[in-house]
Amino acid sequence: MTDKSFSHASTRASTWPARPELPSDVAAVRAVNLAAFESPLEADLVDALRLDDAWLPGLSYVTEAPDGSIASHALLTRCTVDGSPALALAPVATSPALQRSGAGSAVVRALLAAARERAEPLVLVLGHPAYYPRFGFVPASRFGIRAPFDVPDDAMMALVLDDSVPVPMGTITYPAPFGV
Repeated sequence: MTDKSFSHASTRASTWPARPELPSDVAAVRAVNLAAFESPLEADLVDALRLDDAWLPGLSYVTEAPDGSIASHALLTRCTVDGSPALALAPVATSPALQRSGAGSAVVRALLAAARERAEPLVLVLGHPAYYPRFGFVPASRFGIRAPFDVPDDAMMALVLDDSVPVPMGTITYPAPFGV
């Protein structure tokens, strides 16, 4: 990375301070998810995951807008690949008025950094193939990982956070609230 790109990345990240979700953020996180998606399914998923064993305290992150409101939200919860621990990145939501501003990227970068600090080995995401590669995600099929349902190969992606841990092969098992 050049000094210029580092400077730009740092400036952009500082525009959107990211932090772990606080209990006082729950309603605002729900509001961001409701606004960002066409149905309440993602907001309901976050609420259900908060009550599930898959919830990992400290791995639900938000970014704040300049006025202190919640601009974006991203969540990592425990899943497995043939019994080996991994993380599922879902959902990722940004308030519609702030989409394409860097708020979503900032929250994802901060959340992935938090997962690395916790020595988590692997993150999986079912998402837009044009968006998630910027964070280092590649098709999960490269590792022999597949979703438990039919999805386009380039939409099911994996990010290895710890190269010292063997990447498991097999089918992803999502937490029960995902309904799959």
